[in-house]
Amino acid sequence: MTDQVLQTLVEMRGIESNYVDAWGKPATIESSSKAKLLNALGYDTSDENAVFEQMKSETLRYWQSPLDPVQVSRVSEKLQFSIRLPIELVNDTYSFVLTTEQGKTITETFVPVDTQLINAAQLDEVEYQEYVIDFNHAVDPGYHTLSLMVEGDDEAFVQMRLIMAPDACYMPEPVAAGKKIWGLSVQLYCVRSQTNWGIGDFSDLSRLVTDAAKNGAQFIGLNPIHALYPANPDACSPYGPSSRRWLNFLYLDVTAIDGYQDPSVQQIINSAEFKEKLAAARAAEHVDYAAVAALKVEVLTAIFAVYDKQYLSKTSRQKKAFDAFVEIGGESLDMLAVYDVMQEHLKDAGEPSWGWPVFPEKFKEYHKPEVTKFAKKHAKRVRFYQFLQWQAAEQLEQANQAAQNAGMTIGLYRDLAVGVSEGSAEIWGNKDLYCVKASVGAPPDVLGPLGQNWGLPPMDPQRLYEQAYQPIIDLFASNMASAGALRIDHVMALLRLWWVPQGDHARDGGYVYYPVDDLLGILALESHRNQNLVIGEDLGTVPEEIRGKLAENGIYSYRVFFFEQAEDGGFFSPSHYPEQSMSTLTTHDMPTLIGYWHCHDLELGKELELYPDAEVLQSLYNSRHADKQEILNSLHGHHSIDDSVARHVDETSMTQALNFGLQTHMATGSSALLSLQLEDWLQMDMPVNIPGTFDEYPNWRRKLTRNLEDIFADENLTALARRLTEARKAASTDK
Repeated sequence: MTDQVLQTLVEMRGIESNYVDAWGKPATIESSSKAKLLNALGYDTSDENAVFEQMKSETLRYWQSPLDPVQVSRVSEKLQFSIRLPIELVNDTYSFVLTTEQGKTITETFVPVDTQLINAAQLDEVEYQEYVIDFNHAVDPGYHTLSLMVEGDDEAFVQMRLIMAPDACYMPEPVAAGKKIWGLSVQLYCVRSQTNWGIGDFSDLSRLVTDAAKNGAQFIGLNPIHALYPANPDACSPYGPSSRRWLNFLYLDVTAIDGYQDPSVQQIINSAEFKEKLAAARAAEHVDYAAVAALKVEVLTAIFAVYDKQYLSKTSRQKKAFDAFVEIGGESLDMLAVYDVMQEHLKDAGEPSWGWPVFPEKFKEYHKPEVTKFAKKHAKRVRFYQFLQWQAAEQLEQANQAAQNAGMTIGLYRDLAVGVSEGSAEIWGNKDLYCVKASVGAPPDVLGPLGQNWGLPPMDPQRLYEQAYQPIIDLFASNMASAGALRIDHVMALLRLWWVPQGDHARDGGYVYYPVDDLLGILALESHRNQNLVIGEDLGTVPEEIRGKLAENGIYSYRVFFFEQAEDGGFFSPSHYPEQSMSTLTTHDMPTLIGYWHCHDLELGKELELYPDAEVLQSLYNSRHADKQEILNSLHGHHSIDDSVARHVDETSMTQALNFGLQTHMATGSSALLSLQLEDWLQMDMPVNIPGTFDEYPNWRRKLTRNLEDIFADENLTALARRLTEARKAASTDK
């Protein structure tokens, strides 16, 4: 393929040729990488004639479509629609009939040739013209339908989805008025309690919400609680889910489900063998996902048998609610349930089952006839997995209600992962949307000099557009359910994603752009519909273009203390952070405060052979030593820690005074939201995740060191909570 053809196609499909790297230097995407990215997007770059035919077909399809599949507009902007027609039709009379989602209709009649001509093309001896038409009517936010009517016809010639979006995302009134608040973030699976079954559950979450609210917290931040893989429970990364629309039912409090007290269920849990396994799961230092899944699925199966007999097999309030849940969940819920049953079935049969790529050919796509037959044959088990999703949604909503009843300003804030893993149900059910010959990752940067490959196939931006953005609408809406805020992991994905071609090194990838303004509009609309504040995780290599757009759209930035460092090595005061931000000391991808101060992360990195040589490790030790001194200088300079804390780094460890002083220091800052990790409250040293590792470290498994019941019984922690509340109140501007 000639360079000219390659470049034309690259520009058509939004592949970036040049970018600025993490060191601020210009970088170029190699032609070979561009070609592989185009291959992933469905172009055979080895056959120039085939590419020409494909480009011609796509161009013809565009001009032969009078309307786009979807348009996203803002309520404050002038509303215009473009229309494409053969030249012989541009003198006819047409009407746009807008039907709002409430059923109201608005009509605008026009003759294309009397409006503004903006484009034209000659294809197969036919001239096409494109006009833009003003729609001089106010339209409320929502999902509407625009129909193009030909004069004299009763049926619509063609239709388009119109998404009218607010100008910015929702903000709770107290936060918008200047109230500064704090909350706790928790990896829910890490929670220990006297009652859970070896993994934190939704009842634990309700208790945490209630106890934290009593002590001044205004939100509880969660890890992604997306659906994972019941038949493969050790695939436990919350950031590599099977479906982001549905929930991980291992978070169910089994004991809270109606039917648990039935003798048939009690017989199981009262057996000596079951009690022994349950005690072991509770006592384990790390979450034993396989053991937890085995315990819960066995009992949940028994509970479902009871529940189905008592309620679902006859007319009842419960059956009505469950049937409504299944109907609303639609194909997406059915697809996940069938997928879970299929994985379970294949695993029990001893066949490969980790994901659809290794399924028998007849089962490799959700819409295959053999899958339909399988679902009918196993209808009861499919209903079981739908039941678990219903119960999970009910229990999550109970935790959300606990937050509302406690008067929290935000309540629960959820986390939306950037993608799904290759073997996911989400891809299995919509293969046209995903490019399985590529993976999302990151280009080389300071923390990852070789780049990163996250093993998450990306969405094709063109297919997303052709599907009228429904998949992204569903994602935003479902993850804002039962919450007061949503954190978008790697929010830069709304603008561009680093794609790594299958089999290539991460550094040999390239950026593919997404329709950022449309996606931000949809996010703003769903934010208002669900009353969710939105936080964008904007760490790493982020162009100023996206930072500006995020701020304009009312999305809160994400500021991590250890990354807010000046060129001279000093740390910026939290009082200099933007008000429209959430600040934090540490994250799930970083060492805890104690781990950082005592260099446990560097020691672990050495043990796990994450550093190429001793020189690199020594350089990291030297930098850490200098950074810790700068932190002490800043804390003493702002009088955030007592004079009894040593001023020299060699003379102090991460004591409770220093730990709590750092947290209070953050509370005095200007960020509207402050999130603190429970691990740092409990002065833990081991991280929950070490990026760049797989089996080398028990990622996503390490439990909290104390039971939930004991946390707010600790006077030191309740005193810290009071200090945080006072500091946040003093920093507020809503007085």
